[in-house]
Parts: sequence; C-alpha cells; structure tokens
Amino acid sequence: MLVDSHCHLDFPELQADFPAILDRMRAEGVTHALTISTTLETFPAVREVARSQPNIWCSAGVHPDEQRDGREVTLEELLRMADDPKVVAIGETGLDYYRVEGDTEWQRERFRTHIRAARACGKPLVIHTRESAEDTLRLMREEKAGEVGGVMHCFTESWAVASAAIDLGFHISFSGIVTFKNAQVVKDCARQVPLERMLVETDSPYLAPVPHRGKTNQPAFVRHVAEEIGRLREIDYETIAARTTENFFALFAHARPRPA
Repeated sequence: MLVDSHCHLDFPELQADFPAILDRMRAEGVTHALTISTTLETFPAVREVARSQPNIWCSAGVHPDEQRDGREVTLEELLRMADDPKVVAIGETGLDYYRVEGDTEWQRERFRTHIRAARACGKPLVIHTRESAEDTLRLMREEKAGEVGGVMHCFTESWAVASAAIDLGFHISFSGIVTFKNAQVVKDCARQVPLERMLVETDSPYLAPVPHRGKTNQPAFVRHVAEEIGRLREIDYETIAARTTENFFALFAHARPRPA
C-alpha cells in the first residue's frame, strides 16, 4: 500500500485521462489518494471526484494565493464544506509570498480562518508555505494549529522549519522535488524527519519526479518519491510505503476504513 497524500485530481490534465490514472495507481500499488481543494468555485468538482471513488478523499479550502473567487471564504462556509464524510482535511491553506506583491495581510487573515475552521470541525490542516516560513509558523502558534495538527505539504524549507512544525504536532510531506538533483536542502530534510512524521505526495499534475520530470505528474508516480526517500535513508521501499501509509490514516482519521 502507498498513499498519495496531496494531488489535484479535478484539474483538467488528470480528468482528461481519469480512468487510466486510476488504473496506473492500482498498477503501482498506490491504493489511496487525497485530492485537494484550491478555490470555492472548484470545490464541488473536487468533492465529486472524491465521491466517485471509495479510495479517494478530499479537503475543503482556498489556496493562499488564489484570488479567482473575488472574495474571502468565511469560517461558516468552510465548516459547511467540511461537513461531508469525504472531506478529511482543511486546506490547502497557509502563506505564499512568492507571487504576491504589496500588502499580504489578506493572506494571513485567510490562513487564520482556515485554522479556526480546522479546530472547530476537528479535521487536520494541509499547509502550504513558500517564502513565508516565519509568518506561517507564527500564525500556527498564535491560532493553536497544533490542537488539530496536519501536514506541511510539498516541503521545501530548512530542517529548522521542519523541526519547528514537527514540534507543533505536524507531519512533513515530500513531493517529487526530493528526486531532483539540485534539491539538497529537501534531501537533507528527508534524511532527518522522523519516519513517524513523514508523508509522501505528488502534488500532481505538477512536479513530476525523476524519471518523469517535465511530464504531467500523476498519483502513480508517488512511488518514485518513496523510493528516493528509501535510498536517501538506506531503508527499503516497503518500509517507507508502509510507514507513510500508516501515518496518513493516523493523521486523517476520517479516512480510516471502517470495520464491516
């Protein structure tokens, strides 16, 4: 078993070939996936993908630099979105200063709203941070994000940032970036993160791992992420797959298979 803990199965690149995407997942032993919400307007499509397959779940949230909807999501809206058995997380949320100029207070307020929603509904957070680690960690502390925990997805920060997030009760998720030759900071973190706090993901359709770099990514390729982490840590692939799968279901408790 192997879980892709972060992908975007509603995106056109993957919907165009969706049955084949599912077939390739099965062929590579990728048994489950979490498809991630990025806007209010596309959340129904995200939820429909999750509802269409017994082994796929979804999140509820608005990406930190997404402004297509033209207004801010409210706490009440997030709670309504989260009130669905297929929704197992809040996000993706967080802060991203890479493409944003000028005042970024609106991002911080949006992040606070998502953390409050997660605490209110008891579902963990999926957090994105880019060129904003200090503020991200500060808001996580101020809003008591550790009460629900979650995951720092597609992690590309330093070990100091990873360690601080782990101290707050969060998991660290590695994407195909860990397979890139020049991603030494990410590789170093992958060697150090405790196995019990590690997840793997694709962030597909983006960031395809080696040997598929430059192509459209897909959940089946998460196997390459797990294999590279195993190589870096000198641990067999089966151990990485088993542990990250166990971690996924421990964190996203609403996704756990129910007894018959």
